Amino acid sequence: MADQVAGLASCFSFEDISQASARTDGSDKTPVLKLIRESQTKGYDFVCLPLTTPKWRERWRNMCIVPSASANDADENATAEQQAEAWRKAPSFLHEEVTISTLDEAVPVLVMVSDWLQLDSTDDWVRHDSEIALRQEVAYASYLNVQTVILPPPRHRSQVASYARAVNECLKSTTFMTFSIRLPIYDPAVFQPKESSIIPPSITSTSSTPSAPSTPKIVTPRASTSKSLKAARAPEGEINATWEMWDIIRTLCDYNTRLTLTLDLTPPLPSNAGILNRWMAEPVHHIFLPASTFIANVKGYPVLPKGTQSFLRNSMAHHPIVIMSGVSSGLHTKGGESAYAQYVRHVEKTSSAVQAAMTAGTVEHFAQGYQDYLQNPLQPLMDNLQSITYQTFEQDPVKYRNYEEAVYHALMDWPDSDHIVICVAGAGRGPLVERSLTAIKRSGRSAFVYAVEKNPNAFVTLQGRKQNEWGNSVQLFFGDMRHVELPEQVDILITELLGSFGDNELSPECLDGAMRFLKPDGISIPSSYSAHLAPLSSSKLYNSARISREIKGMETPYVVMFQNVNILSGDGGGVSGRCGSMIQQCWEFEHPRKDATVDERGLPLTNSHNVRSAKLSFHIPHAGVMHGLAGYFEAVLYGHVGLSIHPHSKDRVSKDMLSWFPLFFPFKEPLYLPSNSELHVSIWRLTDERQVWYEWYAESFLPVFNSSSSPEHSEDTSGDGSFFACTSTHVAVPSPVIDAVDVFPSLERSELRKSGEEPPRSTAGVIKIGQTSLHNPGGRSSWIGL
Repeated sequence: MADQVAGLASCFSFEDISQASARTDGSDKTPVLKLIRESQTKGYDFVCLPLTTPKWRERWRNMCIVPSASANDADENATAEQQAEAWRKAPSFLHEEVTISTLDEAVPVLVMVSDWLQLDSTDDWVRHDSEIALRQEVAYASYLNVQTVILPPPRHRSQVASYARAVNECLKSTTFMTFSIRLPIYDPAVFQPKESSIIPPSITSTSSTPSAPSTPKIVTPRASTSKSLKAARAPEGEINATWEMWDIIRTLCDYNTRLTLTLDLTPPLPSNAGILNRWMAEPVHHIFLPASTFIANVKGYPVLPKGTQSFLRNSMAHHPIVIMSGVSSGLHTKGGESAYAQYVRHVEKTSSAVQAAMTAGTVEHFAQGYQDYLQNPLQPLMDNLQSITYQTFEQDPVKYRNYEEAVYHALMDWPDSDHIVICVAGAGRGPLVERSLTAIKRSGRSAFVYAVEKNPNAFVTLQGRKQNEWGNSVQLFFGDMRHVELPEQVDILITELLGSFGDNELSPECLDGAMRFLKPDGISIPSSYSAHLAPLSSSKLYNSARISREIKGMETPYVVMFQNVNILSGDGGGVSGRCGSMIQQCWEFEHPRKDATVDERGLPLTNSHNVRSAKLSFHIPHAGVMHGLAGYFEAVLYGHVGLSIHPHSKDRVSKDMLSWFPLFFPFKEPLYLPSNSELHVSIWRLTDERQVWYEWYAESFLPVFNSSSSPEHSEDTSGDGSFFACTSTHVAVPSPVIDAVDVFPSLERSELRKSGEEPPRSTAGVIKIGQTSLHNPGGRSSWIGL
């Protein structure tokens, strides 16, 4: 259906395939084809199957898992080793070891690689043979033209680089296949006692490789913390471990666009939205949703817990394939198998992203097809726009409605006069002229309009509109507003020169040339505008910016309709108290200017007064990777009327305005930011006599403390001994893996407040942990021509 954005897949086990074999009749050549036909009849789009049978696992174990030296049958061991060496030289399957063997079976199938493979085993030979087995399975899937294979999750944080290297080799060996890593949002084993070892001492290479649970345990080095603190915070702190693993894997695979995620929603999700939001910036193509995740409502029908429901609803922006598992097992008493798919469709329909995309007049509906698509900003002074470009902008009723309101209020506030003169500078095809005439009529004031336009092609359209619509109420002037002369000064000057960052389409420079039209007490619409920034994570935007492999692509600000992104910063001052808000203002321009030095024509002598710079400090509450900066603008047209694409004010100021998408400043290399870190961003707006350009740079810091508290107060809060702990600081700091809200349990804070006891005082400093290069120095890659 047209209103369905997510796909549905039915997941089957080898036991399901065996049962289908007993039910196969003449209409289906194989059990897999029978399952495919039955699934499509039930409304599923895909089928998810294991590629191999237990017989393959048994043969691999017999070849590659060698008993210890105490075993009696040395000849049997030698034979197994010979078989293993022959297999390592020429890996191949037997027919009974695979579940599919024809192209017809492979077309609608998502293939699951053997989940018992241990690509990150702590045993070198197990890793080696697991990688050979993986390449064998990938080669066979490629032979059948399988488009997507789902890989088992990594289980050992200490060996995740080995896992990533093996996956990267598979990516290089195929040219079309997508690899999706199945990964839980967090490791549910953090709620359970850790096992001492997953490799029994009686086996030389590995354990007997028991069947992997629905969500495998992930082994990470544990901190040695006090019992009470560990019990209160460990689940939230270690919730980062799986994302950290994913970040290592995709980094070692060089952000390959054929590497995606299958998020496993088996465990219950935390309520901390900040932690979950990081997955919105990742390439989530599949969501694994077993029946066991559902709970029964009061009537016995399956529904999702609120946290999982909310996450799935937000994830619909990815247009994922939801893989349903175990839905025919009768786990819930009401509804049957179809109830699960119906509930997922209900969640999809109630997704705000889906609803907005289906609603005419919204930005999301207007921008379909442009989400996360990089566009170069306009060069309004160098280029003459096409009529189709003007037409696209003119489809925005919100912007022109607000302009009309601003003109109306300016006219109503203007002192009594028989002759009010308005100038529309940069008239384009005339929408602002039309709105100004409407505002004049509404106000009942006597006013006249001058319209200035430099585009010779648009000027033809203006002439036609004057002749057919406006008559003598408008006078046209052809030429650049910085050079054209008007017969008189005007009372109200109207322009629409704003860009996604406010000033990035040279509004300050253009208005410098037009301000000479304005009387000393005249009104400029807009009267001011400001630029705003926030750190952003998005693997998709990062890949898109670097696709050309040239430095220019990574030093160009792009106009983008953000979708699969995550703003990394948080509100508040952070641990040190020095940081600003989530999205921060860089600078502001006001019109008319009072401080510019001008010549006898009223034009500035230089453009130095339009140079700007800003240094911003952001608190990063949750670990993430910064790929760039998100740029926004806010503008005051007149009085209380404005325009905004700032996420926190756009719905209040100019809801569903279509004309501007945000600006994306990419970074050449991703910058990892630990939890509780600080990000310092420097950005400059620079100019010479020919052009204007931006330069940007960032540094990351981790807070440290010089505590005057007693030893019991400075007891390990960093996880001393943890893989992630920072041990170089004078006094322990919160581990970068522990999220800001989890450093000290909220219950303990409230108890401190009730008891009147003050927490120990400390002096906060920072240590530098990373930086980027200076981007676009001297405007070498991107600039706006004057």
